Amino acid sequence: MFGRITKALFLGIIFGPLLSSAVYAQVSPTQALSERSIYFPGTEDLRPDEMRITSCGTGQPTIRPKQAAACWLVELGNGDKFLFDIGAQSMSRIAGYKIHYDFLDKVFISHLHMDHYADLTALWIGGLKANRTVPLRVWGPSSFAAEYGIRASLDALQEAYIWEVTSATGKLDGRGQRIEVTEFDFSGVNQIVYQENGVTIRSMPAIHDLDGAVSYTLEWNGLKFAYSGDTSPNKWWIDLTEGFDVSVHESFAPPSTLIEKQNYGAEFALWLSTLAHTSPPQFAEIMKLTKPRLAVAYHFYNDHDTLPEQLSLIREIYDGPLVMALDNMVINVTKEDILVRRAVLDDEVWPMAPNRPVEPAEKPKMEVMSDFTRSGEYFMTDILQKLWDDINREYGSNAQLPQR
Repeated sequence: MFGRITKALFLGIIFGPLLSSAVYAQVSPTQALSERSIYFPGTEDLRPDEMRITSCGTGQPTIRPKQAAACWLVELGNGDKFLFDIGAQSMSRIAGYKIHYDFLDKVFISHLHMDHYADLTALWIGGLKANRTVPLRVWGPSSFAAEYGIRASLDALQEAYIWEVTSATGKLDGRGQRIEVTEFDFSGVNQIVYQENGVTIRSMPAIHDLDGAVSYTLEWNGLKFAYSGDTSPNKWWIDLTEGFDVSVHESFAPPSTLIEKQNYGAEFALWLSTLAHTSPPQFAEIMKLTKPRLAVAYHFYNDHDTLPEQLSLIREIYDGPLVMALDNMVINVTKEDILVRRAVLDDEVWPMAPNRPVEPAEKPKMEVMSDFTRSGEYFMTDILQKLWDDINREYGSNAQLPQR
């Protein structure tokens, strides 16, 4: 059974009922609508047996305001939350979901293209500045050589941001600085890469540019979610995702769109759409073979002038339940029902308060500002002392203004 919104998207058309005049209310209602087709983050209880999937990024490799790059958030009724990829600009969406960084600590990277993990830095450093009290845990694949795997990439990332992290040392909870990396064999087929709290996440190889791309499946409480990352059609996905509840698979722009919109040559457009990625007809064939409860097409620019061809190419082959993804799409899944809506975000959101007590910051191991730099400081003693005294008085603190 499909939820009301899913059914509407599946059919493509909603026919309004023909009402007689006797049905219309005589007085304008003043109560809230009993049913809403919008999700407001932080206002909905997730049932203990329910899964909620949110699209934090659904676009193509070059980011734009309308669609961030690839990122999917999976929340479970047991309290667990998982991020599958975290592409460029996706953190601007994630911030609006009002989740503390302590709970955004498990990230599964499909491959090391910018549009699938560029905002990992924003999650890591943003969480540090928001007083995350747990390490950031990242899973990802190996490759054909060690320097191309997830561990080498994140080691280099931490070296690149040493100035940033050092500047926070001694000021914020040190646990939030740490990244814990789990690198697994990219070639493992249906291998378990995570198993905690009743949740099992498996990987399978994906076919995309180089060795070292994977797809993921998540199973919990009898519900199954699959995420392709980037891949051309492959037998592993077809064999391992049959009958899943929700299958999120790329359906890249067709060659004609790439030629007309991006001025690509025909040969490159054909290669990119059908061999490096999965074109709409190929996506349709995959869903026809695997028959998920809900198929989700992502990784294309979903616009008024491109969606019709994208959808038409799919519908020539696949006539099952289908959603053409946009950012901030929310899918609630139970064994009985699937409901699809859009989220409305507060664009003035601040980071959520820490989930647990903040530990005292570790003292820096060295002096990181020279006497030369400090010699240029214009220290406003009177103004600063008043500010510090006012805050101490209002909040019952005893912070001491450093002397210069």
